[in-house]
Amino acid sequence: MSSVVIIGAARTAVGTARKGSLANTPPEQLAATVLRAAAERSGLPVEMIDDVVMAESLMGGGAIARSAAVSIGWTDVAGMAVNRHCAGSLTSTGIAAGAILSGMERVVVAGGVNAASMMPRMQQRDPATGEMIDWWMPATHPETPDAPARDMSITVGWNTAKAAGLTREQQDAWAYRSHQRAVAAIDAGHFVDQIVPITVTGPDGQSFEFKVDEHPRRDTTMEKLASLKVLHPEIEGFSITAGNASGSNDAAVAMVLTTEEIARAEGATPLARVLGWTSIGIDPALTGLSVPKVVAKLLERTGRKQSDIALWEINEAFASVPVAACKIMGLDEDTVNISGSGCSIGHPVGASGGRMIQTLAHDLRRRGGGLGIATMCAGGGMGGALLIEV
Repeated sequence: MSSVVIIGAARTAVGTARKGSLANTPPEQLAATVLRAAAERSGLPVEMIDDVVMAESLMGGGAIARSAAVSIGWTDVAGMAVNRHCAGSLTSTGIAAGAILSGMERVVVAGGVNAASMMPRMQQRDPATGEMIDWWMPATHPETPDAPARDMSITVGWNTAKAAGLTREQQDAWAYRSHQRAVAAIDAGHFVDQIVPITVTGPDGQSFEFKVDEHPRRDTTMEKLASLKVLHPEIEGFSITAGNASGSNDAAVAMVLTTEEIARAEGATPLARVLGWTSIGIDPALTGLSVPKVVAKLLERTGRKQSDIALWEINEAFASVPVAACKIMGLDEDTVNISGSGCSIGHPVGASGGRMIQTLAHDLRRRGGGLGIATMCAGGGMGGALLIEV
């Protein structure tokens, strides 16, 4: 069977939602920017692209992939919306790779977009009164007392910390190191090849070029993190704060996937080879513990061992998630999120998986290659994982 490779990839810098640089930029514009850049970086003519598969979350329906494609003149390219919450763009990448391996498609662009700043205000009819409920948000799962459907600080962050026996200090320490690593990666220029600059308009009406992740905090310290109030002081022992949780963010990511044969014929240099992908379900109250389970499935399905993996990306939806995964799986923390993750770079939900894949591929390349896994929990009791080789 032919191998699927990523031959062009691009992401925007990650903005802080509502008060950051992308706050006034629609998701369609974010998506269009990375689609165009990824295609240009691949070197393939647009006429070869069969489909665009993009993850999105809480954007009210539609298919941003198709809208963005048409906006840049790709009228002959179809578009698909994917929603697997946090793991959306891991899934869109797997869908693209599967379509190519089936022989039904030859070139597919996969990715995701998140514009938390532009999330629409949704409504639902109250069946008891017939009136519209304002600011309604669809639930990720049927709510239970131990797993609120709209408060992931409990359902994911706190439940994971409790189950794994994690302290507040352990979680704060992970978050602090995440910021240190992200700032070091920015200063070393490690994200420059990934990010496509985007011209945006600020609150003052002035245009400027946004090209550096703005969520990492250079000035954070363990003392500052320790001083933050927990999100639920009424819960005894609660250890989740804004500091050891991911941010609310805006960003988009896109990658061009094709076969190794087509890449070779077109003179394209692969960024990485996609070797496998999978997803799992788990009790929603255990969402943050899905990573060990989904990784075990991925390794079994691809015939690999945990010791084969050189680098890991485990999304920091909350710091408790990677800390628990490392503890349960016995991972060397120096091989996990070496350029930062959700607590520092941020968590633009629909785009995070693709961002992780790109970061992982570039980090592996700087280290001489090898296997890497990008994995994350996803709202509603799910987990996703994808295996690449550089």
